[in-house]
Amino acid sequence: MKSIKSILVASIGLMLGITACNSGYMRRTPGYIYAPDMTYSRAYDAYTSNPNFSDSQTSRPPVPGAIAVGHALPDHLMENDSMAYKTYTTSLRFNDDQMAEGKRLFNIYCGICHGTNLDGQGPLYTSGKFAAMPANFKDGKYLHMPVGQMYAAILYGKNMMGAYASQLEYAQRWMVIAYIKKMQSENGGDPFTFLASATPAMASADSMKHEDMPKAAVPVASATTAAPKPDMAKEKPAKPTHSKHKAH
Repeated sequence: MKSIKSILVASIGLMLGITACNSGYMRRTPGYIYAPDMTYSRAYDAYTSNPNFSDSQTSRPPVPGAIAVGHALPDHLMENDSMAYKTYTTSLRFNDDQMAEGKRLFNIYCGICHGTNLDGQGPLYTSGKFAAMPANFKDGKYLHMPVGQMYAAILYGKNMMGAYASQLEYAQRWMVIAYIKKMQSENGGDPFTFLASATPAMASADSMKHEDMPKAAVPVASATTAAPKPDMAKEKPAKPTHSKHKAH
């Protein structure tokens, strides 16, 4: 009996000892480490002093030439290079939805001065707050203006007009210009060239049901197609009728 109690007490003591040795995998005294800075690196909060850099700043500037995600490449159009304005252009082309977006953006950012009819009769001018009339895009002076000059005006501003580079992204600026050029083409301006080419027609609703077949190869039955004849080979033959009685 005493041996059983001794074994039980020893087991409990051993379990308590093992439990005490468990520090939750957090060893504060790991022993000798060859490169402690590699194991326990020092953390620096943002905007704090950091002796690892020459300017003693923890927050680092972006790498030169880095472009934020979702942004276009920087424009290679200098603010005072008026000669480059006339030849600057884009290969972007826009569909009907994007043209509608260009109109919406124009009415938001440009219409207040240039007017929603592009005639320079915006609310700010007609209210008498500005003595100089904004550009009338339907006037002969602006009907044939190069798109690069328009783009430079949006990017850097012109005369009393401030820059809209922070309000409109790269593609949005060209959407606005495309809308202006479309309206000008309808009022004696140059032919409109910003429209995207037609896209292939979408597959019909019937063909979309056949996911295992190429959509272009799915036949669609017409309403006048004759109904298929029943397969006679699969039908059970009718039982013959005999007038004779079974012979006894």
